[in-house]
Amino acid sequence: MYPILLSLHSLFRWFVLLSLLLAIGVAAFGYIKKSAFSKSVNHLRHWTATISHIQLVIGMLLYTQSPFVSYFYDTYKSGNLNTEALFFGVIHIILMFIAILFISIGSAKAKRQTDDTQKYRTMLTWFTLGLVLIFIAIPWPFSPLASRPLLRPF
Repeated sequence: MYPILLSLHSLFRWFVLLSLLLAIGVAAFGYIKKSAFSKSVNHLRHWTATISHIQLVIGMLLYTQSPFVSYFYDTYKSGNLNTEALFFGVIHIILMFIAILFISIGSAKAKRQTDDTQKYRTMLTWFTLGLVLIFIAIPWPFSPLASRPLLRPF
């Protein structure tokens, strides 16, 4: 099951980033132009949050199966941790969880706003905060904490 989850995770992470970038771009454009918050924008808001939630569930399932996380829990009391185990055992999961929380809050708050400009502004603010946290938590190839390739073979 671990290879299937890893493949889904690799695929959905790009969906999350693309949908967030699209939603942020649409929100910024709508906020600047003071456009009406259309049904299609509302669908984009909803699907961005939904895709993020799916990725969170896949990530939590992977977290329970990960050899890095197992290593982290086996060795964290002894102090013999390497940075990669610490990154995936604590830093990555916490930052990603908070990022999805921000996206969820932004989606819910934007849905409840009555003014279209406020809907765009709320969506823009919270989704951007979520995206920034995601970028911080990504194990970039140049990261000193954990290094992963951006494109993994399936």
